[in-house]
Amino acid sequence: MTESPIHPAAIAAELLLRDCEVRHERRRGPGGQHRNKTESAVVIRHRPTGIEGQAAERRSQFDNHRNAVARLRLNLALAVRTVSSAESAPTALWRSRCHDGRLGINAEHEDFPTLLAEALDVLVSRNGHLPGSAEQLGCTPSQLVKLLKKEPRAFLWLNDLRRQHGLSRLD
Repeated sequence: MTESPIHPAAIAAELLLRDCEVRHERRRGPGGQHRNKTESAVVIRHRPTGIEGQAAERRSQFDNHRNAVARLRLNLALAVRTVSSAESAPTALWRSRCHDGRLGINAEHEDFPTLLAEALDVLVSRNGHLPGSAEQLGCTPSQLVKLLKKEPRAFLWLNDLRRQHGLSRLD
C-alpha cells in the first residue's frame, strides 16, 4: 500500500503521463503493409510503479495512445493500493455514481479505473469483507460484486483476498 493522497488511476491522463515513459513500436498483425512501416503500437510505463499499459490493435498511433492510457489506468487500479483512498471513501466521484445503493458506471468510461481502485482499497482495508465494504461505500454488496465483475481480474483479485483472510469464495 502507498501513502499517496491520490490513487494514480484517479490522476488526469495529462498529469499521469508526466510520470510515464512512452514508447512507440512496430508490431505484427492486422493492418497490412501500413502497420509494418509505422510505429503505431504504444507502450506507456508508469515510472514510479513500473506498471504498463499498451495498445497495438489500431493503425492509428493516436488511437493506440488513448487505449494504452486507459489500460495503464486500469492496470494501476488493479495493482496499486492506497491507504488514504480507503480512509476517505466514499469520494465525491463515488457518491455521484451511486444512488439508492446502485452504482451506475460502464467499464469503458474514463471514471471506471478510479472507482475500481476506490472499491479495491476499501476491500483491502476491510480484509475482503464484502458487506462492510459495501456499507462504507454506500452501495449494496451485489452492486459492489457487479462492479468488480466488469473487470474479471478484479473479481479474481477479490476471491484471492478473501481466501487469504479465510473467507469463502464468491461466484
